[in-house]
Amino acid sequence: MKRWFKKKMAVVSIFILLLIGADSYVLLKAFVLPQAETVIASNQIASESTTTDETTETTEPVITETSYSDENIQLTIDEQVVNNTTAYVVDIQVSDPSYLKTALAQNTYGRNIKEATSTIAEENKAILAINGDFYGFRSSGYVLRNGNLYRESGVDGQEDLVIDENGDLSIIDEGEISAQELLDSGVQQVLSFGPALIENSEIVVDTATEVGQSMSSNPRTAIGQISENHYVLVVSDGRTDESEGLSLYQLAEVFQQVGATTAYNLDGGGSTTLYFNGQVINTPVGGQGSSERSVSDIVYFGYE
Repeated sequence: MKRWFKKKMAVVSIFILLLIGADSYVLLKAFVLPQAETVIASNQIASESTTTDETTETTEPVITETSYSDENIQLTIDEQVVNNTTAYVVDIQVSDPSYLKTALAQNTYGRNIKEATSTIAEENKAILAINGDFYGFRSSGYVLRNGNLYRESGVDGQEDLVIDENGDLSIIDEGEISAQELLDSGVQQVLSFGPALIENSEIVVDTATEVGQSMSSNPRTAIGQISENHYVLVVSDGRTDESEGLSLYQLAEVFQQVGATTAYNLDGGGSTTLYFNGQVINTPVGGQGSSERSVSDIVYFGYE
């Protein structure tokens, strides 16, 4: 009887260990282990910037600490203090919409694949970059990048930023149009975070609007459009003694003041990073000290 009991307990112990191991593997797979996935469909467009020599860079750029200018890309970074917060307002004009690009960490789509914004930017020779929507933090929300569709599971009511083949920005609801329909229409980028800040030149958030489970004043990353091939980025510090952080409404006000017709909030908080000419310009709070948080993707301007 005693021997039978010991044998039974051994079997139970092995079963428990196997169960714990299985659960641990599931958790590791979901949150730690990198897992590459494949493209569902593609509509990559061969733009003038990659098919001819007419729009490629032919002169040495003029670069300062706060500006860049060549024949195709001109940008300036204006550091401001807004609501007790350091904000960087980047005005960017390009000759062709293909110079507005996105990139994935390790140039790979999948679970738990992350790098610092500056690392992804350097790997893609970005002139200027910001963190994207951190698609890897969520299991739903459209992921369409550079004409490649990676994820088509949507959420009714989720506002996404769409960048079409002409480089124009617009806002869609995932419940009203499928990712495949967007791809078929020629859309090149879809970023799923939000909310929308500006539509038709009007602020579309109120003072109570906030990202779920977030404080009202935060580091922020957002992108907007002023006119054809004319964009504006706003990156603000926050959660420090020097910078309080902005609410979504305050962020929208900055875009409205510079004349944005459309603007959209990207992942902020510890992910917020502005990279320019080989350096991180803002003060990230995502890692230890002022180090960057690793993210799954970036939005950038550049030639590659």
